[in-house]
Amino acid sequence: MSAMKDIEHYLQAGTRENTRRSYQSAIEHFEITWGGFLPATSDSVVRYLVDYAGTLTISTLKQRLAALAQWHVSQGFPDPTKTPVVKQVLKGIRALHPSQAKQAAPLQLQHLEQATQWLNQEAERAQHDSDLAGLLRSRRNTALLLIGFWRGFRSDELCRLQVEHIQAEAGAGMALFLPRTKGDRDFLGTTYHAPALKRLCPVQAYLDWISVAGFTQGPVFRRLDRWGNLSDTGLYPGSLIAVLRQILQCAGISAELYTSHSLRRGFASWATANGWDIKALMSYVGWKDIKSAMRYIDPTTSFGGLAAKPALEPNTSTLVPLPGSR
Repeated sequence: MSAMKDIEHYLQAGTRENTRRSYQSAIEHFEITWGGFLPATSDSVVRYLVDYAGTLTISTLKQRLAALAQWHVSQGFPDPTKTPVVKQVLKGIRALHPSQAKQAAPLQLQHLEQATQWLNQEAERAQHDSDLAGLLRSRRNTALLLIGFWRGFRSDELCRLQVEHIQAEAGAGMALFLPRTKGDRDFLGTTYHAPALKRLCPVQAYLDWISVAGFTQGPVFRRLDRWGNLSDTGLYPGSLIAVLRQILQCAGISAELYTSHSLRRGFASWATANGWDIKALMSYVGWKDIKSAMRYIDPTTSFGGLAAKPALEPNTSTLVPLPGSR
């Protein structure tokens, strides 16, 4: 019995937490919400797809199929999702229910600066009023915003940053180690670097946050109650959208189009506008697949003198060049 528990423990550790949660949710939807039986047949999978063809996106349906496939393979049953009829029905759903992929708006540099300026003003006010909760929140959110933007981190990566895995030196730079990342299938861990900048500096923002928070280990970005009590646990990735939108709204920026992906897209747009080639950008952010990278980059086109009016230019405000920008 103990050996079986150990096996299960290591099997779970070999699957990313987000993937495990989404797969579990997909299986529950098939069994409980829809009323399906496991192991499933190819016919039941087809009926499931047809029933939700008009309400779920094609990407969600494909994720549900991946979860069903994983369950059957792990339990030693034939995979019913790989039959020709399932593939043909999925192709038909894509044809009859086309949908445009929704993307978060990239956070422009001037909005990053506007939000950071407001957060710094809030920190100064909180310090003057001896408002510990306000000071902690403004310093945490400044570091969250600037590290998230300049490193192009995903929301789950930001939430998994640990103080003991970060080395930062004012005016020089910082190294951030993540034991697990999305592209790291072998769990070897990845170290990311970010330079100190003349303004909007992620290194100084991190040092300011850690200094006022006063902790030396554990999650970098933690929950904070209204009285200034910091949790021992980190922020949940799903909560970052609300945090980001609240920051932007308070700074006077319309925030409904922004999500946690806006930081990653914003950096990719800034880097592209400032002359980074795709290879340098992929290396810096950590993309392995060029298709993944291209989803975050808005194409730029020009019709020169034939255009009736000048095209809207991307924000090209420059800072100190980051590694790989030359």
